[in-house]
Amino acid sequence: METANQHRRDFIKTAAITSLTGLTLLSACNDNDDDGDQKVSPPEDLMQEHGLLNRVLLIYDHCKGLLIDKQDFPMEALLNSAGIIRTFVEDYHEKQEENYLFPRFQKANQLTDLVQTLLAQHKAGRTITDELMQLTKSQNLTDTEKQQLITLLNNFNRMYRPHEAREDTILFPAFRKIVSHHEYDALGEEFENNEHKLFGKNGFEGMVEKVAGIEKSLGIYELARFTPGT
Repeated sequence: METANQHRRDFIKTAAITSLTGLTLLSACNDNDDDGDQKVSPPEDLMQEHGLLNRVLLIYDHCKGLLIDKQDFPMEALLNSAGIIRTFVEDYHEKQEENYLFPRFQKANQLTDLVQTLLAQHKAGRTITDELMQLTKSQNLTDTEKQQLITLLNNFNRMYRPHEAREDTILFPAFRKIVSHHEYDALGEEFENNEHKLFGKNGFEGMVEKVAGIEKSLGIYELARFTPGT
């Protein structure tokens, strides 16, 4: 009889623990649902913005090719693209890196040579963007000015492709190791708040729509057109 009672008590205890565990997991799931989508970490946020930068680099490549082939295209497509680089990439994205990431690497004495190179390239990129925006204000460029534009587009893309690749594969993965878990999460929220403060509630998504509009004006929006053989 004692053995049967013991089995019964063990069964009830196990059932109670299982039930509580299930309720806890369900509560956690509901909490995630209430939040909508999951919070994005600082490096993930910056890498998404690199995706937007890459789409502008493709626009630059396309326009450079048209200039080389002496084909006409709406110059405002380049002007607007440079404007996105200036407002979203240089004045926002890069400032996030310069204000929040780079100083922490310097304080930790980690990847300091890389950080110095990245800072120098940010400065060089802003100089190129200044010149791009000045040139693309005109619809009637001389042959010399068109050649200058080709050189600027080439130099910008040649620098930024390895630039963002180093950040994505070296700097951003290392960032998690030099900050605390609490600081890491707090920065993610601060990045999001800064984005919405500067660009409104649509933030990044609104910028993606602007880039898509430029791609459509140039006829390069459809992804399938980049598939070999099409």
